Amino acid sequence: MQNWEKLQQTCQTCTRCELCSGRHNVVFGVGNKDADIMLIGEGPGEQEDLQGVPFVGAAGQFLDDILSIIDLNRENVYIANIVKCRPPGNRDPKDEEQDACMEYLNQQIALVRPKIIVCLGRIAARRMIDPEYRITKDHGIWICRDGVWITAIYHPSALLRDVSKRPETFEDLLEIREKIRRIGANIEEKPSA
Repeated sequence: MQNWEKLQQTCQTCTRCELCSGRHNVVFGVGNKDADIMLIGEGPGEQEDLQGVPFVGAAGQFLDDILSIIDLNRENVYIANIVKCRPPGNRDPKDEEQDACMEYLNQQIALVRPKIIVCLGRIAARRMIDPEYRITKDHGIWICRDGVWITAIYHPSALLRDVSKRPETFEDLLEIREKIRRIGANIEEKPSA
């Protein structure tokens, strides 16, 4: 397994799939590399591609707002995506594009060693939890895999488009806060390695 610096360098020069040809920046990840909570989205959008940081556009600002409800922020979580390069027109990443990036994400997970993973949206949930995952039916359900608790909530961009999903997400957030308390996950801001 690579260390953080080597892994990021490897991602920066990756040409494993066609997404590399249209990227401005590889969107590696952001946050506390020693966090007990890791958030995983599907892939970068336009602003993320331009800035090289996940969740910085409107959906990212909304994500920051909803995380603050349960005392989470970019200093006490780590945020990454299934794919590190922006799919054209913000389309869903193809299976082969996800396959090309999964080794990188798996290494990030191994380096962070989170106690909790929260998938942001159906693409991440299908990849991390179950290929048949239905976000409308299954959001908020927990599974434990290799000692890590995993759940999914609606993607912040979906919550911006459809405010009717927000009450369910609020309930999911309260469940995440309760899981953090129950398993003793640390959300104190601690220095990142």
